[in-house]
Amino acid sequence: MTVPKEKNRCPWCLGFPEYVTYHDTEWGVPVYDDRIHFEFLVLESAQAGLSWATILKKREGYRQAFADFDYKVVAEFPESYVQELLQNPEIIRNVLKIRAAINNAQRFMEVQKEFGSFSNYIWGFVGGKTIQNSLRTMGGAQATTPESDLLAKDLKKRGFKFLGSTTIYAHMQATGLVNDHLVDCFRYAEVKK
Repeated sequence: MTVPKEKNRCPWCLGFPEYVTYHDTEWGVPVYDDRIHFEFLVLESAQAGLSWATILKKREGYRQAFADFDYKVVAEFPESYVQELLQNPEIIRNVLKIRAAINNAQRFMEVQKEFGSFSNYIWGFVGGKTIQNSLRTMGGAQATTPESDLLAKDLKKRGFKFLGSTTIYAHMQATGLVNDHLVDCFRYAEVKK
């Protein structure tokens, strides 16, 4: 299947249809739902050292293996299930990343207790509103920002794993804390609304 080019899109998404769908429907849309935040934290921490395309292709496998990203369930995964996950070809079979997801689910709920929701916590790092960048080329995109540095440092202090500044900036882009669509991408104005 070829990717339709009738609309101007960010060039990074033109590799395969799932990428286009992700770009056109999810990337950069502000997220306030804690379960969706947790989903992206799991997927982004799994991505470390890999391509996002690899993770997108395994997303459904993660959804099934990680209880539809129910952090309350993931926080209670027993060691026997970790061993099962290590045999599951539908996810990234890295024991440190799997254990990080379980640990992060536990830390996630601690943040919820303190702030009322994870969404309240994370949106506080951008003053409660999307940072609107005006990128004209992909070369203008940043890998980290002072906000992602601060957030990653705070998450680390709270015991989160596999969530450095680059990974957290990707999370901020994915969940609409930052609008990094190129200005000539059809989604830039839609997300900006």
